[in-house]
Amino acid sequence: MKGAVAALIAILALISLVAQQGQAVTCGQVDAALVPCISYLTGRGGDSPSPACCSGVKAVKDMAQTTADKRACCSCVKAAANRYADLKDAAAQSLPTKCGVQMDIPVSRTVDCDKIN
Repeated sequence: MKGAVAALIAILALISLVAQQGQAVTCGQVDAALVPCISYLTGRGGDSPSPACCSGVKAVKDMAQTTADKRACCSCVKAAANRYADLKDAAAQSLPTKCGVQMDIPVSRTVDCDKIN
Protein backbone atom coordinates (compact mmCIF):
# COMPACT_ATOMS: atom_id res chain seq x y z
CA MET A 1 0.00 0.00 0.00
CA LYS A 2 2.81 2.44 0.90
CA GLY A 3 4.45 1.71 -2.46
CA ALA A 4 1.24 2.54 -4.33
CA VAL A 5 0.86 5.83 -2.48
CA ALA A 6 4.49 6.73 -3.16
CA ALA A 7 4.07 5.89 -6.84
CA LEU A 8 0.89 8.00 -7.02
CA ILE A 9 2.67 10.95 -5.41
CA ALA A 10 5.59 10.58 -7.83
CA ILE A 11 3.21 10.50 -10.82
CA LEU A 12 1.33 13.59 -9.58
CA ALA A 13 4.62 15.44 -9.09
CA LEU A 14 5.72 14.53 -12.61
CA ILE A 15 2.40 15.66 -14.08
CA SER A 16 2.68 18.95 -12.18
CA LEU A 17 6.20 19.51 -13.47
CA VAL A 18 5.19 18.83 -17.08
CA ALA A 19 2.15 21.09 -16.77
CA GLN A 20 4.29 23.94 -15.42
CA GLN A 21 6.82 23.58 -18.24
CA GLY A 22 4.02 23.62 -20.81
CA GLN A 23 2.49 26.86 -19.58
CA ALA A 24 2.51 29.68 -22.09
CA VAL A 25 4.43 32.87 -21.45
CA THR A 26 2.18 35.83 -20.64
CA CYS A 27 2.73 39.51 -21.30
CA GLY A 28 2.26 40.10 -17.59
CA GLN A 29 5.34 37.98 -16.89
CA VAL A 30 7.38 39.71 -19.60
CA ASP A 31 6.24 43.19 -18.56
CA ALA A 32 7.02 42.51 -14.90
CA ALA A 33 10.50 41.30 -15.82
CA LEU A 34 11.27 44.36 -17.94
CA VAL A 35 9.76 47.14 -15.78
CA PRO A 36 13.18 47.92 -14.26
CA CYS A 37 14.44 48.69 -17.79
CA ILE A 38 12.01 51.51 -18.56
CA SER A 39 14.19 54.33 -17.20
CA TYR A 40 17.19 53.11 -19.20
CA LEU A 41 15.14 52.58 -22.37
CA THR A 42 13.61 56.06 -22.18
CA GLY A 43 16.95 57.76 -21.51
CA ARG A 44 16.19 58.74 -17.90
CA GLY A 45 18.34 56.09 -16.27
CA GLY A 46 21.85 56.77 -17.44
CA ASP A 47 24.07 55.07 -19.97
CA SER A 48 23.81 51.56 -18.55
CA PRO A 49 20.90 49.34 -17.58
CA SER A 50 20.52 48.60 -13.89
CA PRO A 51 21.30 45.17 -12.42
CA ALA A 52 17.56 44.69 -11.87
CA CYS A 53 16.94 45.45 -15.54
CA CYS A 54 19.56 42.93 -16.63
CA SER A 55 18.05 40.33 -14.32
CA GLY A 56 14.74 40.96 -16.06
CA VAL A 57 16.32 40.57 -19.49
CA LYS A 58 17.80 37.25 -18.39
CA ALA A 59 14.41 36.20 -17.00
CA VAL A 60 12.75 36.90 -20.36
CA LYS A 61 15.44 34.87 -22.12
CA ASP A 62 14.82 32.01 -19.68
CA MET A 63 11.06 32.21 -20.37
CA ALA A 64 11.59 31.92 -24.12
CA GLN A 65 12.70 28.33 -24.59
CA THR A 66 10.40 27.18 -27.40
CA THR A 67 9.59 28.90 -30.68
CA ALA A 68 6.06 29.58 -29.42
CA ASP A 69 7.42 31.11 -26.22
CA LYS A 70 9.95 33.22 -28.15
CA ARG A 71 7.19 34.54 -30.39
CA ALA A 72 4.97 35.25 -27.40
CA CYS A 73 7.79 37.12 -25.64
CA CYS A 74 8.55 39.01 -28.83
CA SER A 75 4.91 40.11 -29.18
CA CYS A 76 4.84 41.23 -25.55
CA VAL A 77 8.11 43.16 -25.88
CA LYS A 78 6.90 44.78 -29.11
CA ALA A 79 3.59 45.80 -27.50
CA ALA A 80 5.42 47.19 -24.47
CA ALA A 81 7.84 49.13 -26.68
CA ASN A 82 4.92 50.68 -28.53
CA ARG A 83 3.42 51.93 -25.25
CA TYR A 84 6.42 54.23 -24.68
CA ALA A 85 6.65 57.00 -27.26
CA ASP A 86 9.96 58.17 -25.76
CA LEU A 87 11.61 54.75 -25.98
CA LYS A 88 15.10 55.10 -27.47
CA ASP A 89 15.51 52.56 -30.27
CA ALA A 90 19.29 52.42 -29.92
CA ALA A 91 19.00 51.72 -26.19
CA ALA A 92 16.39 49.03 -26.86
CA GLN A 93 18.49 47.29 -29.48
CA SER A 94 21.63 47.38 -27.33
CA LEU A 95 19.89 46.24 -24.12
CA PRO A 96 20.65 42.49 -24.37
CA THR A 97 24.31 43.16 -25.25
CA LYS A 98 24.73 45.69 -22.43
CA CYS A 99 23.30 43.09 -20.06
CA GLY A 100 25.56 40.35 -21.43
CA VAL A 101 22.62 38.24 -22.53
CA GLN A 102 22.45 36.47 -25.89
CA MET A 103 18.81 37.09 -26.90
CA ASP A 104 16.84 35.62 -29.78
CA ILE A 105 14.17 38.27 -29.26
CA PRO A 106 14.83 41.77 -30.55
CA VAL A 107 13.58 44.70 -28.48
CA SER A 108 11.89 46.68 -31.23
CA ARG A 109 8.62 48.33 -32.21
CA THR A 110 8.75 46.97 -35.74
CA VAL A 111 9.99 43.38 -35.52
CA ASP A 112 7.92 40.66 -37.21
CA CYS A 113 7.52 38.23 -34.33
CA ASP A 114 6.20 35.50 -36.64
CA LYS A 115 9.71 35.20 -38.09
CA ILE A 116 11.30 34.37 -34.72
CA ASN A 117 12.52 30.77 -34.50
